[in-house]
Amino acid sequence: MTLAIVLAAGAPAAGPPTGAGVPLADRLADQLRRAGADRVHTVAGLAELAALVDTVTGPVLVTGGDLVAHTAVLRHLVTSPVGPTVALVLTDAPAAGQTVVREERGQVVDAGPELADATGVFGGAVRVGADDLPTLAAAARAAAGPASPQAVHGPQAADGRVAGQAAHGPVAGGVAGAAVDRLFAALTDLGTLTFAHRVRLLVAHRVTDPAGLAAAEAALAGVDEDRAELRLSVKERDDFFTTYFVSTWSPYVTKACARLGLTPTGVTMISVLFAVVAAVLFGAGGRVALVAGAVLLYLGFVLDCVDGQLARYTRHFSAWGGWLDTMADRAKEYLVYAGLGYGATHAGFRYGWALAIAAMTLQTVRHMTDAWYGVLHDEAARRPRPATPTAGGIGGKLNAASTRVQADTGSVSYWLKRTVVFPIGERWALIAVTAALFGPLVSLVSVLVWGVLAFGYTGALRTLRARWMWVPVLDTVDATLHRDDGPVAARLPVVRPMGPLTLAVLGVLGPAVLLVVGLFRAAGDGDPGGLRWWLPVALLVLLVAGLGAGAAHNGPLDWLVPAALRAGEYLFAAVVGVVGGVPAWLLFGYVFVLTVHHYDLTARLEKRQVAPPLHRWTLGWEGRSVLLAVAAIAGFASPVMATLGAYLLLVFVASVVLAWVVLPARASRAAAVPVRGGSPG
Repeated sequence: MTLAIVLAAGAPAAGPPTGAGVPLADRLADQLRRAGADRVHTVAGLAELAALVDTVTGPVLVTGGDLVAHTAVLRHLVTSPVGPTVALVLTDAPAAGQTVVREERGQVVDAGPELADATGVFGGAVRVGADDLPTLAAAARAAAGPASPQAVHGPQAADGRVAGQAAHGPVAGGVAGAAVDRLFAALTDLGTLTFAHRVRLLVAHRVTDPAGLAAAEAALAGVDEDRAELRLSVKERDDFFTTYFVSTWSPYVTKACARLGLTPTGVTMISVLFAVVAAVLFGAGGRVALVAGAVLLYLGFVLDCVDGQLARYTRHFSAWGGWLDTMADRAKEYLVYAGLGYGATHAGFRYGWALAIAAMTLQTVRHMTDAWYGVLHDEAARRPRPATPTAGGIGGKLNAASTRVQADTGSVSYWLKRTVVFPIGERWALIAVTAALFGPLVSLVSVLVWGVLAFGYTGALRTLRARWMWVPVLDTVDATLHRDDGPVAARLPVVRPMGPLTLAVLGVLGPAVLLVVGLFRAAGDGDPGGLRWWLPVALLVLLVAGLGAGAAHNGPLDWLVPAALRAGEYLFAAVVGVVGGVPAWLLFGYVFVLTVHHYDLTARLEKRQVAPPLHRWTLGWEGRSVLLAVAAIAGFASPVMATLGAYLLLVFVASVVLAWVVLPARASRAAAVPVRGGSPG
């Protein structure tokens, strides 16, 4: 439930009537109800707002009384999925006393009446998540009167300041402007993580006089709100193939899906079905089947875009839907790899499944680095480097160059930068075209070649930029969870001087070397099974990565540790498969289950969700590797790998049911039961 508060104090235009004769504050209150607010209150001052916030437990949307906007703008703010606390940011020239903001990667990192490097102006509306409500109340009290630690009784900023003793000067009495501006400046000064919501195609203005009010209302009337919302369902910035070969017509599909009453989750399931059928056709082979599979793959990707567009158009967002979309994207892609691997093998190429496993492993490791580099960048945005002559170097120059290219939207360099990293649209387009024209083998080889080049390019540049930023990220989360350590790693001693990344990379070398030897022996018609007694050596080298489990992950490149651990585990599973004579399809299936487990962790990281309920039952990367090694040495690699894969899949499904069905139902029932009595005397 969302409470909306119209803060009329300090808003010069809050009282004058609109063109329809309704006071602006009253019309805004009515719009907030239509935007999805369950309750709307109009308050006269910040002290009253603070008292009201103290009584609620759900999200709160605070607006000034000077905001003129489409109802859709308010609805987008109420339902924005980017984060719990989101502020409206405009490109208008700020009026006297209005708060301006500075943004980094969609986050508001500074706000105040005067900023030399401001990127926008506060739009007079902010939705505050439930966890940030105590900070909102503290900010309101600080902005309402002389701030002091005794008066605020609330959270403090990272440097020990109380709101009102901010870098921009005392809030009360020292900062002019509407109360909502003072409130937002104080909220930002207290260190609240706030995401920026920009207005495109629709209209939102803060007005200061009747002429401004009339101009804003005229601008509102000149926009078809529904048509604008449909266009807004398409991402503002996407990749080349998606932009020019999907988004040019997918909004029509989105509109049709909305009229048919389809949900985003329903569209996701249809796209999965298309991908599964495409994979089957790729495996079947034959020109007709390959062309049909390519067409279905393309249409499945269109639907993959439509599910997000439909969510944005209908404002039907959910944590479950976001998680499912992420998981489905990866599952679809890897099922297509399976179809290609089977098709290449069926066509007579001996190592079709090996190519599919290599493509899946490469793509998963790439995705792990992508996810953690995004977390690194977001954390760096909240801790900007000072603009000093020493803040340059090659990393700083690369960062500046990247920023310039990203700002030059539509240029050749912009599209090259977005395309060379091999995003999903380009991957699916490459698979569809090469499979239809040349067959599964060429398709897999193409994916691997472009993927390796993209990985080398992004890895080199990101490493240099990360060393320049020097922001630890694994220490800001549960490192044990995201390393996927199990009970064995927890009991290993800690080797601190080498650092967790160095140890993880060393751990990869053992299985990598043995895998290469095994593949060469198999290619020469030798027996790779004779290498099974080298498995303990490869395992011991792999377990070196566990020696960094208990160390601090605060190095500039330690965000690469999860990806290195994924690579080590997948390579070791491949070694067991080669040495133990495991069927290639079974090895693919086992690694596929591992990727699902690891993508679950990554999706929860990106969606800010808690750990899977049954995570401790997954044994950890080192526990699973030890089991496989023992099985291979004993001559039971295939049945044990099949059993372990089935077990992990069962744990994953049970964890999903617990996380998304059972536990929410329990929480809902608990919330519905009234609290009786007090503590026993």
